[in-house]
Amino acid sequence: MANDLRDFGAAAQAARERKDLVKTRVLAVDDEPSILELLKTALNALGSYEVTTALSAEDAIQAMERAKKPFDCLLMDIQMPQVNGIVFTRELRKTQDYARTPIIMLTAMSERSYIDDAFAAGATDYVTKPFDLLELRSRLGTATMLVREQGRARESIAVAKKLKDELDTNLQFALSDPITIDGVENVLGYAEFENYIIQLSQGKLFNAVATAVKILDAKDLYSAMTSSEFRQLIEDVARAMSKLTRKNGNMICYRGHGTFVTVSHRRATALGPDDELQLNQVLATLRARHQKARNATLVVGEPASMRSLTKYGALHALG
Repeated sequence: MANDLRDFGAAAQAARERKDLVKTRVLAVDDEPSILELLKTALNALGSYEVTTALSAEDAIQAMERAKKPFDCLLMDIQMPQVNGIVFTRELRKTQDYARTPIIMLTAMSERSYIDDAFAAGATDYVTKPFDLLELRSRLGTATMLVREQGRARESIAVAKKLKDELDTNLQFALSDPITIDGVENVLGYAEFENYIIQLSQGKLFNAVATAVKILDAKDLYSAMTSSEFRQLIEDVARAMSKLTRKNGNMICYRGHGTFVTVSHRRATALGPDDELQLNQVLATLRARHQKARNATLVVGEPASMRSLTKYGALHALG
């Protein structure tokens, strides 16, 4: 810890020398006052963070109400009185102000079930206690970049809405883009999914298998459909996969190019070629609800082992 603080001191000095630094407003929620004091002292010393603390979900809500604008990032403990961090995260994701805000779980809970539940509730990242201050700074730095990218995206959308009349124009994206899918159980964003994979590998809990699901002739469908139609297809595939694997708690992510990846903690519950017919039937049912919707065929690959004890090995296996 002493070395961490010395390194933090050097980083803090460098930060203070940057006069044009825009501070990231962080809300730390933890029922341990000593943890909150450590976070506030260490992060405020960097000069790039402005930390507000709360001892419970109720305190956090009051802090949010007092704030002039929504916080840029949240650090969230899981075990807290009355409302735990997972439940609180799930509720925050339902609000307009915090639907996209990075939420980093900072907790002593390292069991796989907590990791799964946290990411399913909407966590952006997951750090276990006792945490390394430099590692936490790195995670916060990534979250900060995410905030800025989201801000630029919102500005671009606002400009596009003023310049263009048709909604579909605002939804254009490349086939390779891993577009975000909201409101589907156990479907994670691109970055959140990789953080989930890394957390499992770091906890030495990674004895899982992954399966790729591909939309057949995705390139042709993408060319033939409008952006909104192809986006709807992607969402329908995600819902079909979620419906088929929900009882087993499989996590799902759209990786671009019409390809999904789903991860299961046991080979027996992994999606495989034998599930291809049923998955296509579920998709066809969902597609039938949309008038004139073009149907699509899904191809399910063989489950692949994801066992790895390093984050780099885990991401390589995912690739």
